[in-house]
Amino acid sequence: MLSVILALLVSRTRSSVPDMRSAMDNAGRVLLAYSGGLDTSCILAWLIDQGYEVYAFMADVGQEEDFEAARVKALKVGAKKFFLKDLKREFVTELIYPAVQANCIYENVYLLGTSLARPVIARGMIEVADQEGCDFVSHGCTGKGNDQVRFELAFYGLKPDIKVIAPWRIPEFYNRFPGRQALLQYATEKSIPVVQTASKPWSTDENLFHISYEAGILEDPNTTPPADMWKLTTAPEDAPTTPERIAIEFKAGLPIKVAVPADAKEYTDAVEIFLALNALGRKHGIGRIDIVENRFIGVKSRGCYESPGATILRAAHVDLEGLTLDRNVRALRDQFTTVAFSRILYNGHFFTPEREFVTSAIPTSQRTVNGLVKLKLYKGNVVVEGRESEEGLYDSQQSSMDELGGFEPTDATGFIEIESIRIKKWAQANIRKGQGSVDADQVYGSRA
Repeated sequence: MLSVILALLVSRTRSSVPDMRSAMDNAGRVLLAYSGGLDTSCILAWLIDQGYEVYAFMADVGQEEDFEAARVKALKVGAKKFFLKDLKREFVTELIYPAVQANCIYENVYLLGTSLARPVIARGMIEVADQEGCDFVSHGCTGKGNDQVRFELAFYGLKPDIKVIAPWRIPEFYNRFPGRQALLQYATEKSIPVVQTASKPWSTDENLFHISYEAGILEDPNTTPPADMWKLTTAPEDAPTTPERIAIEFKAGLPIKVAVPADAKEYTDAVEIFLALNALGRKHGIGRIDIVENRFIGVKSRGCYESPGATILRAAHVDLEGLTLDRNVRALRDQFTTVAFSRILYNGHFFTPEREFVTSAIPTSQRTVNGLVKLKLYKGNVVVEGRESEEGLYDSQQSSMDELGGFEPTDATGFIEIESIRIKKWAQANIRKGQGSVDADQVYGSRA
């Protein structure tokens, strides 16, 4: 018996020796979300300095990027491998389209372009991390931003036991690199090629849906963005003076065809539809916003965004719902699903039970949202010029001011009487309280 125990102890000790040596020689294998910019290039080199074997990951979510140059740069800095995944289609069909169906918007302005891309990027990373046996995943998100939350919650929602390295929350890292100058000096020491951006002091994040601008000179909310900052869209005042008319056809709340008569073209593929709308929006200066928003982390942030195709698509979808969606369904969706799903996306709670619960209601709400919307694009504006649907709930005869159309006006008398019961009681109570007629302060509130 003793010999068996000794044999087991020896076996366990031997089996642990390679791990101990590996830990001394190599801190582990890490998959880094790599952008090719200054921050993630320096993070890549720094992780190598810490003893990690680093693999670089890039997601193609429609950004205008020289992916081959990024691959060469990552390998030159020291990445063992470079992975590029084309995620455009699933980005459109699995994230953008449900957000369009739900009319998602954050704080009534922001269309959530950055937030929408994070779940598909995180999922692509976890797939590669599993495939390559990575012990860690890492990112270059700052300690004050939303993206650190979005990425890491997505990682844990997909692979609960994954370990995350967040350099901008590690004191040794952020104390060593307190500012851009320290990063530039480190890049010089490591022979990391850097494109100097002193002429454009802001950071950007781009994908098929939008581009965002923040930091640098934009941190003063009263600083007007310079004209050359905007990348995706023509300035509205410089857009064509001739309006362009298009038509978007929807089925179950999803765009299935975009017709552009001026070019004699039609688009039916999901990705091609979005690319076409982006091109049209860019041409006509559509989709620019400049806001101060509330970050999930608890601080306010000034951000500028361009969402050309998304702005066009949302305007058409919202309009068609007016024709085809039941009043109470629309009210419930607007009050709950739109708000809840927007917050879920913004806060990085995509891989959660509440997201599954909320999005399960979207297909039902969109069952009747079928039809065609005609639009005019002109100098930053999306103007609806008409809509039609075989399933429209609008009845022109019933709504007409020139005929009864089956509506009996006397029926409204009873409707008003029932509706007025509680209002009359409330007014009577106010009159009794004031011992006379209801005064203006009681009706409108005190003006003191």
